[in-house]
Amino acid sequence: MDWFLGAADQVSDFRRELARYLSRHGAPGSDGAIADAKLVASEAVGNAIRHTGGPVWVSLSWTTELPVLQVLDIGPGFDTASLTPTKDHPVQGPGSGVRAEAERTLETLRLDAESGRGLLIMKALAPEVEVTLRKHAGVLVTMRLPVPRRRAVSINPPRRHSGVLPALQEAQPEGGFGKESFLRALVVQLSRTVEEQHGPDAAETAVAQVGTDVGGQMEAEFRLAEEITGRLTPEELGRCYVRLKRAIDGDFRVVEASVERIVLENTRCPFGDTVRRAPALCRMTSSVFGGIAARNSEVGASVLLEERIAVGDPGCRVVVYLSPPPAEVEPFAHHYLPPSSAP
Repeated sequence: MDWFLGAADQVSDFRRELARYLSRHGAPGSDGAIADAKLVASEAVGNAIRHTGGPVWVSLSWTTELPVLQVLDIGPGFDTASLTPTKDHPVQGPGSGVRAEAERTLETLRLDAESGRGLLIMKALAPEVEVTLRKHAGVLVTMRLPVPRRRAVSINPPRRHSGVLPALQEAQPEGGFGKESFLRALVVQLSRTVEEQHGPDAAETAVAQVGTDVGGQMEAEFRLAEEITGRLTPEELGRCYVRLKRAIDGDFRVVEASVERIVLENTRCPFGDTVRRAPALCRMTSSVFGGIAARNSEVGASVLLEERIAVGDPGCRVVVYLSPPPAEVEPFAHHYLPPSSAP
């Protein structure tokens, strides 16, 4: 990752971005190390901007256990080759005026007299710190940050040889599989794998979460298209369901829409016949429909998947209850809480 910082007020944003990056790739339990890394990096960048006026180029690479951060102030060049000065071995070379200023800059990096920070803090918290004068590019500070990288877990499952998507006949004439075939295969195979490794409940739970998130975006798009701001009525809910399903090549239609329930039927699954291999994907429809209905209700909603193509029925029949379902239906429906009651 790289950052180009031109002013001191950009340091706080840089520090937050750096912390998020380290959190994504760092080993579990690295919170303390990340806090140290943020301090070290902000000291290096802050000093560079404060004492040179900026701009500063910052680069982070992480190919080994510890990340390497480089902070380069794009200041005046020097007449000698790149050196790594220390307090006991100052930079030598022609241009004594410029050289003296460079040494003063490096000494400021070692210990900022006003704040008591600088290279002292960097060396205390970072495993390695090196300050280098570059011939044509100012001062370069290179350090290893004290955050270990998350170790990779090798997984090498055996390949399946039957019933795997995408089907070979879906290949395009010019070669390869199209995006639609690939994405459909990705969803179906992921659902099948979760079900095989963790059981059908785990697969349905994962699919339900995806459906809730995606359904929220589909509801937002419908509201924008129809300029609706209040709660959706049963008729509007029905139109929303049909709109979002037809957009992904489903064939739903509303059979009934009342204050008690919405009944929909479907003759074509967006996943095609392949849905029979991953019936947990039906929870996507339940979660999308139920989540939208619950967000527009004070009492929540319930969804009964009465008939499903995925289990061999000729079509789908979905009943969305906008009030508590009948007692005989309740054990077989999926229930969704209103926003005020959701955990």
